[in-house]
Amino acid sequence: MIFNEEFETLPREALEALQLKRLKQVAGRVYHTVGFYKTAFDEAGITPDDISTLDDLKRLPFTAKEDLRENYPFGLFTVPMSNIVRLHASSGITGKPTVVGYTRRDIDIWSRLMARSLVAAGLTSNDIIHNAYGYGLFTGGLGVHYGAEMLGSSVIPMSGGSTKKQLMILQDFGPTAICSTPSYALYLAERGEEMGVDMRSLRLRVGILGAEPWSEKMREKIEDKLGIRALDMYGLSEVIGPGVAMECAVGRDGMHVFEDHFIVETINPETGETVPYGEEGELVFTSLTKEAFPLIRYRTGDISRLMKEPCRCGRTYTRMARISGRSDDMLIIRGVNVFPSEIESVFQGIEGLGPHYELTVDREHNLDTLEIRVEMSEDVFSDEIRILQKTEQRITKDIKDYLGVIAKVKLVGTGSLEHSEGTIQRVVDNRKI
Repeated sequence: MIFNEEFETLPREALEALQLKRLKQVAGRVYHTVGFYKTAFDEAGITPDDISTLDDLKRLPFTAKEDLRENYPFGLFTVPMSNIVRLHASSGITGKPTVVGYTRRDIDIWSRLMARSLVAAGLTSNDIIHNAYGYGLFTGGLGVHYGAEMLGSSVIPMSGGSTKKQLMILQDFGPTAICSTPSYALYLAERGEEMGVDMRSLRLRVGILGAEPWSEKMREKIEDKLGIRALDMYGLSEVIGPGVAMECAVGRDGMHVFEDHFIVETINPETGETVPYGEEGELVFTSLTKEAFPLIRYRTGDISRLMKEPCRCGRTYTRMARISGRSDDMLIIRGVNVFPSEIESVFQGIEGLGPHYELTVDREHNLDTLEIRVEMSEDVFSDEIRILQKTEQRITKDIKDYLGVIAKVKLVGTGSLEHSEGTIQRVVDNRKI
């Protein structure tokens, strides 16, 4: 099934002509309305009028996450605040979080992209969708919600957490599709089994899973325990949210990037040079239709490869393989993006902490866990358990409040962790995805 035949099956020549037209338009708009981009274009020695082919995209400057933070909160918006109807923001306290804005047209486009994604998964207006992505500043929950409503499906806005209630709703409401992180879908399945629920007897038939890396082995496990077809979805708040790319139920071999709205590239993260199709590189996206917050050549940090071979479903879009890693030190914990430097910033507000710390990420009962060990200077460190516990509780609370992540914190004395003049491995990731 295809949601929009006019665009999703365009011949490549026509699709690329559309991309070029939209690229010229968006480049002109950001150049004339955003100071950051005018400066970046001028320094690169190019103006929007110099764009004559899609290959000229390589001449345009990259946009990095740091650029978003340096222009916090609204410095990269191309429209006045009176045109903004929605704001979303990432977690983070290093400098400032990244803020994204939407006009009414942006919300409509986002909804349509998500409706496309749901149709690619085989869903229709007859389906009931159990949405376990988080609602709020995180784009996941509302993105799926609006797409489901545009498709005409019934949506259950569960959000995350409340596992027992989730299981009750899954049994009583009879949803036919579930949207969540892969790890939470597996966690629900195993908790249900422990509670005596026959998870394969539920009406679920499709899972639309994303927001964190997962493997083919994990897919097989989810499908076996829930009796569903599990499909991969990709998106990121900076570009629009979920609905940037979606795996189809027919091909199940890579996610279709909706190229009438985004140009996707893969680059060598060290040199910035474009790598050929089929080779792994860092994903870079250019927004073609976003009104409020279009980005030019945004470096995602996600490592993948692009595929141009035709898909059996009939869509002509380039496909991207499952994310295989990161080009930076970002961690994804239960669908939340966290940089070690953001955690380090929490320590800076507490006397006697750091600079030495260690993060251990693990997976227990198919859910990510984070343990933080941080040194406290000897003049502040106390043997009194009550004082240590109070400090640990404060750090735990600050990390939850600022970053949206639950962590187990343990204070240790000076010299307990590795000290080195060279590079120190601050992160130990024991997860087997």
